[in-house]
Amino acid sequence: MKLIVGLGNPGPKYARNRHNIGFLAVEEIHRANGFSPWRKKFQGEIAEGTIAGARCLLLKPQTYMNESGRSVGEAMRFHKIVPADVIVLHDELDLAPGKLRAKLGGGNAGHNGLRSISAHIGADFWRVRLGIGHPGRKELVQPWVLGDFAKADEVWLTEMLSAIAGAARHLAAGDTNRFMTAVAEATRGEAPQERTEASPAGAGRPAPTSKQATATPALNPRGDAAAGRALPPTAPAPREGPRKWDMVARHTPDGESKAGSDRQGSEPGGAAPAAHEPSPSASPDDGTSDISSTDAPDAGGATTPNPPGSLGDQLRAWLKRGSPKT
Repeated sequence: MKLIVGLGNPGPKYARNRHNIGFLAVEEIHRANGFSPWRKKFQGEIAEGTIAGARCLLLKPQTYMNESGRSVGEAMRFHKIVPADVIVLHDELDLAPGKLRAKLGGGNAGHNGLRSISAHIGADFWRVRLGIGHPGRKELVQPWVLGDFAKADEVWLTEMLSAIAGAARHLAAGDTNRFMTAVAEATRGEAPQERTEASPAGAGRPAPTSKQATATPALNPRGDAAAGRALPPTAPAPREGPRKWDMVARHTPDGESKAGSDRQGSEPGGAAPAAHEPSPSASPDDGTSDISSTDAPDAGGATTPNPPGSLGDQLRAWLKRGSPKT
């Protein structure tokens, strides 16, 4: 015989508490498998029946949670059931809502009902842990477990309880692995995903939108993403306005002045630029001078005249002749 125990607190005040999910589970097993009516015995409520040919006894201790071991011990001794044939269904804070795990033996994880049962029959009984989730902070645990399930919990809760009742034949046969697999398959996609504190990402943050997910952040010279700052372009943008060579008038040997803005070969008549004009492709930011109005001194301090036909010669010739008349 298998003794299947659901843990909870008696009375309508606690009927829908998270702490009473064990009661809810054995009540669903009772309903789905045609057990006898509930009756009072062993300081609890019991019902007898069979699941897939295996004789089972359902028990809901009425001693309140922290004295559950008294009821379980009495039922075991009366029916001569060994601890390995005892299966206890209880709430589990450390599992996400809708998750389920089964194991033989182990610790009590601070659960008062398990602690009481271990004290009366030892620790070598089966535990079926039914996830109710954790409120996040230790001081919120008591109001959480003694609080009722929310309306939003009804979907996953109903599905899980129904799956437990449907898979109870594996539990009665002692095949807990198949029991867990059957419940998981029956509730797949219905239980909410487990969430962690940020972790923090998050764990609980909303998923990024498609733009956020595909956008590639720009990197600064150190290789990390720039935090809301525009990064400099990889090459300097073309400068607007006249360059240095545009600000100096060009003069032909006959004294005629031409503006620098037509240096790309746009003089009237289609004349090409003067031979001494600097190339427009020269960088304006290279730190060098494009023209010189005076002769530059050599390394010994002497003045080296500009070569014939240079801009310096033309400027001196123009100054000797005087400004051309217009």
